[in-house]
Amino acid sequence: QVHLVQSGGGSVQAGGSLRLSCAASGYPFSSFAMAWFRQAPGMDREFVAYINWRTSPTSYADSVKGRFTISGDIAKNTVYLQMDSLKPEDTAVYYCARHQYPNRIGRLVNEYNHWGQGTQVTISS
Repeated sequence: QVHLVQSGGGSVQAGGSLRLSCAASGYPFSSFAMAWFRQAPGMDREFVAYINWRTSPTSYADSVKGRFTISGDIAKNTVYLQMDSLKPEDTAVYYCARHQYPNRIGRLVNEYNHWGQGTQVTISS
């Protein structure tokens, strides 16, 4: 059974940094792309970044490019999201997710069928 357990997050002032972690279990970790999404109050869930271990390695939403870094540790079955130069508009609940098909990538919510529990990130101005 697939499990994604998130940790990290919290509250910081604008310009600060946070790191999110997502520990995966129950499947061959390196066979599936992982992504981070976020959802602000009243908004749709939106793509942040993905990482694919075997082909095009990473991709980012334009809104976070140059500030966020997705990475992973295959030995630990864990994916990370390092968030730097945070802005108030980054405030949201952040979710890690696993793509539904092996060795496939994508930016759409409905391409991912396993989700972490969500982590609140709050950035104050």
